[in-house]
Amino acid sequence: MSLNLWFDGRIGPQDQLAAPLTTHAMHYGTAVFEGIRSYATPDGAAVFRLPEHLERMRKGAEAFGARFDVVEAAAAVIAVLQSNQHRDAYVRPLLWYGTGSLGLDVAPLSRHLMVASMPWKPHLGDKPVRLTVSPFRRNRAEALPPLKLSGAYVNSILAKREAGSRGFDDALFMDDAGFVVECTGVNVFLVKGGQVVAVEHPDALPGITRDTIVELAGAASRPVTLEELLEADEVFLTGTSAEVMPVAALDRRAYGATPVANELRARYLRVVRGGSPAHTHWLTSV
Repeated sequence: MSLNLWFDGRIGPQDQLAAPLTTHAMHYGTAVFEGIRSYATPDGAAVFRLPEHLERMRKGAEAFGARFDVVEAAAAVIAVLQSNQHRDAYVRPLLWYGTGSLGLDVAPLSRHLMVASMPWKPHLGDKPVRLTVSPFRRNRAEALPPLKLSGAYVNSILAKREAGSRGFDDALFMDDAGFVVECTGVNVFLVKGGQVVAVEHPDALPGITRDTIVELAGAASRPVTLEELLEADEVFLTGTSAEVMPVAALDRRAYGATPVANELRARYLRVVRGGSPAHTHWLTSV
C-alpha cells in the first residue's frame, strides 16, 4: 500500500509524485529537513515538540535564504498523519531548492516542501550500542551551521560507514582538542556518581530530545573530554529517531549496567505517549 505525502500544498500517493532530475538539491544538497515523531497516546496520536522542530527547520531554511512557513508546515504534518492514519510514526518534512539553474546561486530556483510520515523503528535498534571514536571530524560550525542541512549529513554517512566497517554501531566525533562533539545523528550524555551531564559543543546539533532529557533529568550541560567519557559510569545517546539509548561500549571501554539511562528512557517514553500530565504542552494532537 502506497503512503501518502503532502507535496506543495496537496496530498497524494508517494509513487505518483516526483521531482525532476535537474533538481538543485539532488546535485548540491540544498535542502533542509527535520526528523519528528508522532506517538499513540490515550487521547489519540500526538506529535512531540512539533513547534520546536519546525522552528529549527525555519532556521535551516533561513541559512539557505529560503522562505519557510511554519504554520503551513505544521498543518501539513497533521494532514499527512491523518491521511495515512498513522499514530506511531516518523515524520519527515523536507524543504528544497528545485529547478531554474545548476549554478551555485539559489535566487533563481524554485522552492518546494514535502512532508512524509511512515512507520519507524529506532535507527540504532533496541539494544545498547557499541561506539568507536571516528577518524573523521564533525563539520565545524564556522563552515556549516549545526542544523539539519541535507548536504551536511554526508559527513555523518562517511563516519557511520567507516565505523560499521569495523563492526561498531555508530561513530563518535571528537574535535582536535580532545572534546566530544556528538555521534552521527545523536547527542551524547554521561552519568558519573549519579549526576547526568549533557555534552555541549558548538559543532553539535542542538537536539530537541537532548533538551528534553536535560529538563527531565536536571542535567548539567558542558564540554566533555574523551577521558571523562571513558571514566563515566554510564553513557547514553539521545535523538528523535534513537529516543534514549544506552551505550554498551566505547571502543575497548565496556560499560556495565545503565540504571540511570534506563530510567530516563522509561520516563521519556511516558512523556511522549501522554503519560506525564506536566508535559502535555509538548504534545500536538493530530
